[in-house]
Amino acid sequence: MVVDDEQDVQFLFEQRFRRELRQNQISLYFTLSAEEALEQLRSNPSNSLSLILTDINMPGMNGLTLLKIIKENYPTLKVFVITAYEDEQNYLTAKRYGADGFITKPIEFNKLKEKILNS
Repeated sequence: MVVDDEQDVQFLFEQRFRRELRQNQISLYFTLSAEEALEQLRSNPSNSLSLILTDINMPGMNGLTLLKIIKENYPTLKVFVITAYEDEQNYLTAKRYGADGFITKPIEFNKLKEKILNS
């Protein structure tokens, strides 16, 4: 699941992962807010979601708070945090909250694909 308040992120991910999507190697789900992502998790507790990619800076609940809630309630679910800024404080907070990865924009999609397919 990709959590980002920017709607064009969905198109970007679908383009960058088109081969993997076509070959059914992955499935992508998108939400525009942390609150929506939590609602999806709560309403589908048995879904086969294995990884969440969340932006940090979003209106309402931010990605770090989302990470903390997910790790408290779904400890086996992997969470990668995405940020546009190389901020040491956000990195340390994400690690403290249990982030499984930290990705800086612009996203290097080849590296991200590798991480996703090997997780």
